[in-house]
Amino acid sequence: MTSDVIDQRRLYQLYQKTPTVAEYAELTQMEEAWILPIAEEYERTAPAFGSTSDIMKGMREHLAQAVKKSNEHYLHLALEATREQFEYVVREFAVDGLTESLSLLASVPKLPYRSGMAVFRILIDELGCGNESMSHAQLYRDLLIELGMPIDVESYLDSSQDSFAYVNYLHWLANRAQPSEYFLGGYAYFETSVPYGFRSFAHAAERLGVKNHAYYTEHMYIDSYHSRSMRAAIREKELETGIDLAKVWAGVQMTGAIVSTATEQAIIRSRKLAG
Repeated sequence: MTSDVIDQRRLYQLYQKTPTVAEYAELTQMEEAWILPIAEEYERTAPAFGSTSDIMKGMREHLAQAVKKSNEHYLHLALEATREQFEYVVREFAVDGLTESLSLLASVPKLPYRSGMAVFRILIDELGCGNESMSHAQLYRDLLIELGMPIDVESYLDSSQDSFAYVNYLHWLANRAQPSEYFLGGYAYFETSVPYGFRSFAHAAERLGVKNHAYYTEHMYIDSYHSRSMRAAIREKELETGIDLAKVWAGVQMTGAIVSTATEQAIIRSRKLAG
């Protein structure tokens, strides 16, 4: 999935501020050129799901296929990546890791009450339940400090287009996407897939002797619970207001495509740049 139809760094900058009228017009034009056509295409081609149970089954099958297709790049990261290559991949996701979940808070008031509370419980975990040392952003800071890397977001504004597309997509999903079904499907798949997706990261960190690997191992543990909460959020949305299953499925598909592209491309670049 291509991310370079727009300047992803510029969109990230616009998302981080209160835009002027002209900047807001620029922002919406970028969304119309990049993410809206992707959402519409996935929605148009969605299977005719009859219930949220069908969606859950489809999401499990989609994840199983993605895991089965895990390619040489993930295996390289887990089994062969040098410390330099690992550090490159860590760097590529630093903008997200250092600000993790903050942009997702906007999703809660847009959801029906019980659905929103299920999501909010996840975000409380992401923020360490008020314990700063256990927030996921702090766990990423701990990882960066051990690797001798800076912990300010500004140091990573030269990240790739794919990495910024990853960050921008999560922002769009929670703050911009209408209706909320895109977010519910997209974030449900994200929380379900992370315990599998981070296995190669955790294995690489442990193999390379990186002690502060809790960012990965904590996700592998807690996101199994978060997956259940997101499934509850989808069911509550259906019970409270009804739900558009095609849009939920579009969210699932978008997350799978954008996250896997960003991850694979980061690993591919690390292999080229670090030999």
